[in-house]
This record gives sequence, C-alpha cells and structure tokens, in this order.
Amino acid sequence: MNPNVFDDPRITAVGLLFEVHAGLSARFAAQLDEHGLSAVEFEVLTRLSRSPGNQLRMTDLAAQTSLSTSGVTRVVDRMERDGLITRRACPSDRRSSYAVVTPAGLQRLDESLPGHLQLIEDWFTGQLDPAALNALLDGLRQVRDAVHPCATAGSSGATGATNSAVC
Repeated sequence: MNPNVFDDPRITAVGLLFEVHAGLSARFAAQLDEHGLSAVEFEVLTRLSRSPGNQLRMTDLAAQTSLSTSGVTRVVDRMERDGLITRRACPSDRRSSYAVVTPAGLQRLDESLPGHLQLIEDWFTGQLDPAALNALLDGLRQVRDAVHPCATAGSSGATGATNSAVC
C-alpha cells in the first residue's frame, strides 16, 4: 500500500467531517438531554415544526430523517406517549398518516432551541466568516442532495434532486 494514500485530500475531507460530526453530536446530546430529548426526537420535532402545518406524512418523515419506516414508527410511538406529537389520518389516502407536533412538543422545542442555537453558534457557524459559512452550506446541500435525495421529502419548496427521486 502506498503510504501517501492517507495524505489524499478525500480521506482528509471525510475524516474531518466525521470528527466535526462526533464533536458536535456529543455537545448537542448533552444539551438536549437537559430537556428530556434525544437527538432523534429533536430532529423529528424540528423537521415537523419546519413543515407546512407542523406535520409530515410518516413516509416523508422517514425519508427526511434517514430512519426506516419501522424506526420512525417506534420514535413516533414513544413521542406520542410523551405527548410531543400525535398522529392524524391522511384524508386522501387511508393507508397513510401524518405525524403532527402537539403544543407540548412545540413548547419542548421552544425550551431547547436557545441552548441548541447557542451551541451551534459557539462551535459551528461562529467558527466561520459569512463567506465561508455560505460556501460550506452550498457544498453541504450539494453533497446531501447527491447522497440523500429524499432529505426534503414532503417539505414545501423542495427542489432539485428531491423532485426527481423516488422517496
């Protein structure tokens, strides 16, 4: 094996991505735990809250979170028991249902967001000047759309690869 292969910028890029993700995830998990939320529960509440009517079809929620449909069902079951979300039948398709944020879920999100946003500012976006942040966001969207084209399934204004992908 060529020892210089590990100097390849592709290896460095992925390694840095993993290191940043691990560092941010650890900080986020500790902060969210203070509010009785797991990272997955926070993501579900955030994705639902950012969607029209604070709701998504269960299949779209699965596509957006990279969870399996059974994984989303388990998370939604748990969050429904905790009163954070509820299910609503889809009027046009009896086989489908919506996950909808409850007022209690919105309150829990509102309580956790200030600390979460501060962590993002302190450890991620605040580390970059505006031009670097915009370039990073553009690059991340481009890679996200390539590797996870259903990441915005069910959202209003979904464009690009999402529209042509089978989600």
